[in-house]
Amino acid sequence: MEDPFTVKRCTVLFIFLLFLCADLTSVHLNTTEPLQATRTDPAVRHLEPKENHAPETPQQPQGPSEGNAGEDCTFLTYTIDPDGDSVYYFFDWGDSTEDNWVGPFDSGAPVNRTHLWHERGIYTVKVKAKDMFDAESNWSESVSVTLAGPYLTLGRISGGLGLTIEIKNIGENDAKNVTVDIQTTKGFFIISNPKQLQIELIPAGGSIERKIRLWGVGFGVLTDLPKVILTAQAPDTKTRGKQVEVRLFGPLVKKLGESWCADESYNGYTLYSPMVSPKTFLINNSGGIVHSWESVYKPALSVYLLENGDLLRTAFPGFSPEFWGGGIGGRVERFDWNGTRLWYFEYSTDQYCLHHDIQMLPNGNILMIAWEYKSTADAISKGRNPTTIPQGKLWPDHLIEVHPTNESGGTIVWEWHLWDHLIQDFDQTKENYGVVQDHPELVDINYGGRILADWTHMNSVDYNEEYDQILVSVLLFDEIWVIDHSTTTEEATGHTGGRYAKGGDLLYRWGNPLTYKMGDDTDRMLFNQHDAEWIRPGQPGSGNILIFNNGLDRPNGDYSSVEEITTPMEPDGTYTRQPGSAYEPTGSIWRYIAEQPTDFSAINLGSAQRLPNGNTLICDGPQGRFFEVTSEKEVVWEYENQIPDPIDHHVFKIHRYGPEYPGLRFL
Repeated sequence: MEDPFTVKRCTVLFIFLLFLCADLTSVHLNTTEPLQATRTDPAVRHLEPKENHAPETPQQPQGPSEGNAGEDCTFLTYTIDPDGDSVYYFFDWGDSTEDNWVGPFDSGAPVNRTHLWHERGIYTVKVKAKDMFDAESNWSESVSVTLAGPYLTLGRISGGLGLTIEIKNIGENDAKNVTVDIQTTKGFFIISNPKQLQIELIPAGGSIERKIRLWGVGFGVLTDLPKVILTAQAPDTKTRGKQVEVRLFGPLVKKLGESWCADESYNGYTLYSPMVSPKTFLINNSGGIVHSWESVYKPALSVYLLENGDLLRTAFPGFSPEFWGGGIGGRVERFDWNGTRLWYFEYSTDQYCLHHDIQMLPNGNILMIAWEYKSTADAISKGRNPTTIPQGKLWPDHLIEVHPTNESGGTIVWEWHLWDHLIQDFDQTKENYGVVQDHPELVDINYGGRILADWTHMNSVDYNEEYDQILVSVLLFDEIWVIDHSTTTEEATGHTGGRYAKGGDLLYRWGNPLTYKMGDDTDRMLFNQHDAEWIRPGQPGSGNILIFNNGLDRPNGDYSSVEEITTPMEPDGTYTRQPGSAYEPTGSIWRYIAEQPTDFSAINLGSAQRLPNGNTLICDGPQGRFFEVTSEKEVVWEYENQIPDPIDHHVFKIHRYGPEYPGLRFL
């Protein structure tokens, strides 16, 4: 019998000999990376990590640009994975809905994805991709889709025996199976009948009135005033509710006020200066005055809050030896937050005078609008028809850029004069004689000015830092003009030089092609407008121009509007125009008018500002009324100036600053 110990020793020895004689294979694993086998020796095989690459940026989603709320929209995209890996896609539908990664799909294979939006509006769609190892691509370019649909809101609400309410559909499609919920709060034993209204159909653009019976007691003495909360709803419909504050005695209802259930106004502080007051006010959205400044002089006419908290304002010292009329000034002042005057500049003689508006430039200089005096002889020398020289003189506009110095005064470091850029077809003996319609970059000296010496009447100035351009509103030409600021003062007198090689000639003009003898009166778009300004970067409509269009002598009646236009600007800042045609556009891309147009009719004054949330802040100057409208043209905030009194409450221009604005840090 064999010794077990001997057998065990032999077995171990045999295994050891086999191990020594066998080929050896070493394997290296990196569990965090994909593996790739590389044969380096017949006897030795290694698996080395392969570099992984994220998928390429997916193609911009392709799909419909328009549709209807409540209907499916399908979008197509694809991407390539450099490693040939399968890919997953994640869509952002622009409506805050949670989406999931979908896939896997083969690299390069087209992928369709369907989405349904439940409310009208403009949505942006974009997509990104990842591979099987979670390496993500960049977001694709976004694409916009505009969806039509019903939009239910509340209109007129009046008291009496109960409440009479108007339910409006301001959308593009009919609203079906509408319900209106009615809730009451506060007061004693408030009862409403019915508690819910059922309406089968409200057509697009239509409205329906309904009566609500209320019963109870509420005077706002022992309890808060009663409130009635109204909310309209329908499938795939955008809605806005209202709350109505009332005084109630039995069935008798007196409406005291109303507001939207959701505050859609842009939170901030509004700056303004009443035209007949030396004071400037900063108010919050509740209408409370949070800060004020006081000067010796009335405004002339604009005021601005600077980023360091200083106030920059125009002023009228009370007298000019030559000039007079709307917007007359002559002085610019700067105050610190506490009201101490830091600096002033005067530009007022019998040869020139500041008026209307100013603009702080990024370099700390200030752009200013001014009149200059031209005699009858001056006007005739430029080809003006002698029979159309009112009062024997003209006051053409010019611009100056002032570098402030010390506590008063300043150096004029740049200027532009309209007088250097004239054309006429009246007197062929003058050197500026030419064909007006062939030279829209020049200004026809014989257009307008048959009543006042104030021939052009610029009333606003704005600056575009990216393109180094100036925008002015020219009221008596019913136009806006764009001018090159990159020129030297010498270049600004001529027709060459500067970034755009046109010297001081107009780069662009819009609003009334009759001024350069293009088109006819039906092509006129502006009517005694005020306040033209570029929409600031980062805000909805960035780069477009917003204009307060007063509407005086509008062919279909006097009413005001706010116009947003997209100019024919190229990426390099130049403007295109088809030969023989007027400058485009032929209309505005967004426009606000009141539901009853004549309810908003400012014969003079006024301003408009695009806010970061897409709303537009409007100043109805003659009425001293400030209001904010959404892109859907619904009024969501309103304030009426009562300073110095309810009659003399006119305001030229207003501005709203968000809570994050650096100039508000002292609040």
